[in-house]
Amino acid sequence: MAYYWKTDLNPSEPHEEQNEHQEFHSISQPLFPSQVSLGFDQLIDEASDKIPLYQTEVEENIFFVPSSPNRDSKGHSLVETNQISMNEFTSESQEFSCHHARKIPVIGFRPCVLPKSQNINKESSWGKHDGVDNYRFNLSDPSSTNVDKNNLEREWKNENHIYYIGFESSSLPVCPSFSTDFMPKEENKRSETNTVELSPMLSECSLLPRMWESTWAKDTKLIDCSIQLLEVPQGSNKSLASFCKKVKVIRETYPAADINSNSGKIWSTITAFPYQLFSNTKLNINIFTENSTRLLHFMPHANYLVKDLIAEILRSCTNDQLSPEDHLLSICGYEEILQNDHALGSHKIFQKDKSVIQLHLQTKWKATGKFSRQLEDDHSQFNLNQLLEFMHIWKVSRQSLSTVIKKFDFHLKCLLKSQQNMDNIMKEVKNICSVLGCVETKQITDAVNKLNLILQRKTEDFHQNLETSGKGFIEKVTSELSMSIYQLIDVYCKSFYADFQPLNPPPCVSHVNLGLHSHLSFTVYAAHNIPETWVHSYKAFSFSCWLTYAGKKLCHVRNCRNIPFQKLLFFLVNWNEMITFPLEVNSLPRESMLTIKLSGISSAANSADLLAWTCFPLFPKEKSFLGSVLFSMTFQSAPPIEMIAPGVWDVSQHSPLTLQIDFPAPEWEFMKLDSEEDRSNIEEPPRECIKHIAKLAQKLSPLLLSEEKRRYLWFYRFYCSNENCFLPLVLGSAPGWDERTISEIHVILRRWTFSHPLEALGLLTSSFPDQEIRKVAVQQLDNLLNDELLEYLPQLVQAVKFEWNLESPLVQLLIQRSLQSIQIAHRLYWLLKDAQNEAYFKSWYQKLLAALQFCAGKALSDEFSKEKKLIEILGDIGKKVKSANDPQRQEVLKKEIGRLEEFFQYINTCHLPLCPALCIKGIDRNACSYFTSNALPLKITFINANPMGKNISVIFKIGDDLRQDMLVLQLIQVMDNIWLQEGLDMQMIIYRCLSTGKDQGLVQMVPDAVTLAKIHRHAGLIGPLKENTIKKWFSQHNHLKTDYEKALRNFFYSCAGWCVVTFILGVCDRHNDNIMLTKSGHMFHIDFGKFLGHAQTFGGIKRDRAPFIFTSEMEYFITEGGKMPKNFQDFVELCCRAYNIVRKHSRLLLNLVEMMLQAGLPELRGIQDLKYVYDNLRPQDTDLEATSHFTKKIKESLECFPVKLNNLIHTLAQMSAINPAKSASQTSSQESSMKSATRSIQRATILGFGKKNRHLYLIQVTHRNKETIVIEKSFDQFFKLHSHLQKQFASLILPEFPHWWHLPFTNSDHKRFRDLNHYMEQILNGAQEVANSDCVLDFFLSEPIQQTVEEESLCDLGEKLPDKKPQVQLVICYEDTKLTILVKHMKNIHLPDGSAPSAHVEFYLLPYPSEVRRRKTKSVPKCTDPTYNEIVVYEEVTELQGHVLMLIVKSNTTFVGAINIQLSSVLLNEEKWYPLGNSMI
Repeated sequence: MAYYWKTDLNPSEPHEEQNEHQEFHSISQPLFPSQVSLGFDQLIDEASDKIPLYQTEVEENIFFVPSSPNRDSKGHSLVETNQISMNEFTSESQEFSCHHARKIPVIGFRPCVLPKSQNINKESSWGKHDGVDNYRFNLSDPSSTNVDKNNLEREWKNENHIYYIGFESSSLPVCPSFSTDFMPKEENKRSETNTVELSPMLSECSLLPRMWESTWAKDTKLIDCSIQLLEVPQGSNKSLASFCKKVKVIRETYPAADINSNSGKIWSTITAFPYQLFSNTKLNINIFTENSTRLLHFMPHANYLVKDLIAEILRSCTNDQLSPEDHLLSICGYEEILQNDHALGSHKIFQKDKSVIQLHLQTKWKATGKFSRQLEDDHSQFNLNQLLEFMHIWKVSRQSLSTVIKKFDFHLKCLLKSQQNMDNIMKEVKNICSVLGCVETKQITDAVNKLNLILQRKTEDFHQNLETSGKGFIEKVTSELSMSIYQLIDVYCKSFYADFQPLNPPPCVSHVNLGLHSHLSFTVYAAHNIPETWVHSYKAFSFSCWLTYAGKKLCHVRNCRNIPFQKLLFFLVNWNEMITFPLEVNSLPRESMLTIKLSGISSAANSADLLAWTCFPLFPKEKSFLGSVLFSMTFQSAPPIEMIAPGVWDVSQHSPLTLQIDFPAPEWEFMKLDSEEDRSNIEEPPRECIKHIAKLAQKLSPLLLSEEKRRYLWFYRFYCSNENCFLPLVLGSAPGWDERTISEIHVILRRWTFSHPLEALGLLTSSFPDQEIRKVAVQQLDNLLNDELLEYLPQLVQAVKFEWNLESPLVQLLIQRSLQSIQIAHRLYWLLKDAQNEAYFKSWYQKLLAALQFCAGKALSDEFSKEKKLIEILGDIGKKVKSANDPQRQEVLKKEIGRLEEFFQYINTCHLPLCPALCIKGIDRNACSYFTSNALPLKITFINANPMGKNISVIFKIGDDLRQDMLVLQLIQVMDNIWLQEGLDMQMIIYRCLSTGKDQGLVQMVPDAVTLAKIHRHAGLIGPLKENTIKKWFSQHNHLKTDYEKALRNFFYSCAGWCVVTFILGVCDRHNDNIMLTKSGHMFHIDFGKFLGHAQTFGGIKRDRAPFIFTSEMEYFITEGGKMPKNFQDFVELCCRAYNIVRKHSRLLLNLVEMMLQAGLPELRGIQDLKYVYDNLRPQDTDLEATSHFTKKIKESLECFPVKLNNLIHTLAQMSAINPAKSASQTSSQESSMKSATRSIQRATILGFGKKNRHLYLIQVTHRNKETIVIEKSFDQFFKLHSHLQKQFASLILPEFPHWWHLPFTNSDHKRFRDLNHYMEQILNGAQEVANSDCVLDFFLSEPIQQTVEEESLCDLGEKLPDKKPQVQLVICYEDTKLTILVKHMKNIHLPDGSAPSAHVEFYLLPYPSEVRRRKTKSVPKCTDPTYNEIVVYEEVTELQGHVLMLIVKSNTTFVGAINIQLSSVLLNEEKWYPLGNSMI
């Protein structure tokens, strides 16, 4: 199935006449020798010398008044004209035509005059204007039968109000519509359909053009014509009216009575059940019920259905009469409800939170959805006025236009009576044009000038008694003036947004029919309403035309003539120049875009400046423009060529500058061809070809393929399938968009089988404007669940930019899903709200947002308004705090918080834009504060409206672009979801972030999180350089063994996860203030203003030197200060496993990044950024190669000292600043190492001396939760504790320490036990700040002697070997004569003296000579459990039988261990530990 152009010559003319017309056109070309070469692109150079650019003719001092259109029997195409010398009116006046006499281009189609009614279907006439400007309005209306038109008018009259404006003495004579009898049958049907449905963009009669001239036939009477305006609530712009109608139809498919789609509840998000994560897991759940104060505890399996849990709860409440279908479970503190038909483990909250989950059981009728649509919402209307009200766009009102027309009518009647007072007519004509965008047509100008000349001549010849002839001329010219105004109103209504249109638009007249192989041409007439500042700054103006497709230039035409401005009624630049592209219309893609740029020639520098531009699709609704069309122009900077799409600028939205273009009259329409590719003779592809296709498929995006590789892939396109390639790669390799290529693309599209709906995301990038391709992509995405689609909404909102119109399948999908899900509607609202701050596509997003608010219903739309108001208040507060002087900021904040309190008093409750499930009802004034960083963000604490929930703290930022943070966090969330589905919980904390406007937004605050910089500062001046800083901090906050082990495990996993994601995304600007830790052990990163490797520089040196942040102090904590080196090996294994899991989904990640290329993010600009992610994902590598690569990155990061130096510099720079938030009540949050409400240690008692060492006291320490531990401490350690306390608490009175000189000569041990016990009792029961200080807690709670070594490692990877023998872990692979060995780790290796070796591994493949087959790894310094992950490769190994791999471990030249491996008996592609012997064999 392909598309081709279809056009019809006028069947009403005999073939001889058609041929004659074509002959006339060709004969007339040599008459105009003035040709200009335009320098087309090389793409079409070979055609440019064959096509005349424009034709000119000069006719001066002659005014043509055409007679009644006639044809002689020979079918002459030129009408007879009466040539009236200008001297009959005025012999010298140069004001008759304000448009200067000059050589002008001839428009490339036949002009016409108003014909007689009876000749419309029979004749097509040519009329001549003065060559001064040859202005034409080409108005396009579809043909329809007279009956259809009368029915349509009757229907309008019944349903709408008709306003008659103008002369009331007679109605406007309207020529009958063209009969459709001459059309083919199917064409007739289409015409009728368009007429009834008011097809967008084109008027009711778009099949045939019409053209109105400023001159009249001799016998035409249009005196006292009436302008009748029809009120059109749906809008005169058919494209916008069609969009409103489509939105209303979608909304009607989801009626308010449908509780399945209109529950009004916020459902908890779900995913596919992660079987590997919850293989046999039980969840810990507490249930609160409405009728009982008793807390119910359940431990169901993760695969337990929610409704089954409800049934079990009801049984436990001994109430069997209640039905589970009538109950719901909500999450305490949230207005979020679990989905009854899904498993508990499918809900994200259970996948991320392994602690006790608090749920609330309630009945369905008490959990009524407050956001459900009501019946009155179903009857609400959505048309132009509602849409523009949502968009806050001004439009010309019918009332304002009718007012000025009535004044014009009054003065025109006066003129006809008195034949004087021309000034009033001029004034009212100018007012009418001013209301209509200051557009002044040639017909209006000529009519006004002729009327002025007639009145002047009448005055001069008054004594010669010429009244009778003058009156006749006045009547004709006033009729012409009224008709010209009528034409302008009609064109304006079709071009721009208006809620009215002329009742009887000017009739259609056929005049030109171009052949199938005609070249694209049109006439750029004028730019209206030139700003007065340009008039003084520029001496002339020019324009250029660009033809583009899919972000690529097809052709560029530069205008060679610079035209000065003219002052008529308004300032305008009148080019009236025909532009002809050397491209045949039937060769153009239907998604071609035309861009026109207006430039000014500076008076001073004589250089051209780009002043304005506009762009639009050549074939909207798959049909071409007809006649004269007005396009608004914008003064903003021109967009990159990659962003040229229909929505980049709204040409139908009125703007101060208007461009008028006259299009020729043929009807071009795309028709679908059903063509199937004959593949019966396609042979089976050779194996090498399939391998090469699979290799090319590793590029994943067509943007990353070279031209040569694209040609190769397209050549073998029919060998490609979802097993060896990806559809975007195949279609993106197409050499062009001609008819045959499009046909083949659609064949491939139809036969392709998608393995997963997300594969279709790559078809929604800017590389694929073809509507069929995008339609198939949306059909695939429609298979996703609402919660799955929710994850990818930011990309889909960006993809809307490259849709062909707002009725596209993608837009329909977004609106439909927003009707089904409150979560989607809420997220979509804020994405569209934020997207309106982008430089381009604002109007499209405004319309889509208006449609969303209409569909959402009153309740949800009102909620959106409340959230919007909340953000506005926060924005005002942030700006005032930021602009205030530092000493006054505290008072300003305290005062402005009162506005928030007033807001909540007025609206009661409001949902948080960050999360629709969080409902807030007020402000905790004392907890609100601001941070002292550069942006001075606010910390706002809201009171939770849910009584079971805690207060909610957020950060409101002003001055930071949070869209980039949103993208990075979204990609991290996608990677975390991938890990969870693979059964890997990396303990990732991914906070919420929302951009709510230009450089402002909300950020979720993570409770109990502290920056690494703060930990470093508490550790002293050189805290960042110490190895034990992190370990010590976790020890201080996790005194119990179980808590400490849990924190260690959480840090182990979260650190590995963030290492992987920050490496893949190239997150930069990493210092200790951008890394946070929680007391439970979770590490996470914040602030993603720099990513994709765009590192900050200082003095030309990159500040970010390491691939990611993994420092020696992190390793120190993981390995327990080096006591558990195997933990580091497990950490490397975990990182590599997580990295390889993500790599399997590289295509998804690259698609998500590519779809955001045109989002305007500061760090994501082009293909090089996409390639950065590709290079870090390394999809072309095997898992072994990727493992080796990432291990190198871990070692690079670990050995990167500049990271620590950067942290030290940052800490020193921040030492003087107070980084925590300044509270409005002058209180600041303190670390738990300072004051605490409860004492951590209840008591400590000496039990005696240690068994092994008599100098150590055994001390039993009882924690506040009654748990006891036993520690060993010496007397010197007690003394050091006392000394530290004296220095730290110099102002306090401490208990006296029992020094050695206090001891008696006898029974000294008993005396010392008693004195030390008394000392410890006084310390622990004395001042709280002393008892809970860091040094006391560290003394009594660290290193209990009964602490056991973990029986299991933190990461269960590889075999467990209980013995301490030296071993090496290898993975051996063999494929296509290639032997690959991955050296992973070694254990328990020592030098003969027992010290740690600096070991490397040597390989020899026997029986070959040792020097030929020798391979060697790098050495790992001073380590008994080294990690390598290095690959050794042997090529051209024909077989493994008979080969032995000899492995020798050495430390420099000292032998450490060795093993010989018989390759024929090895299990390939599996990890295995091999024992190392103490000699070579």
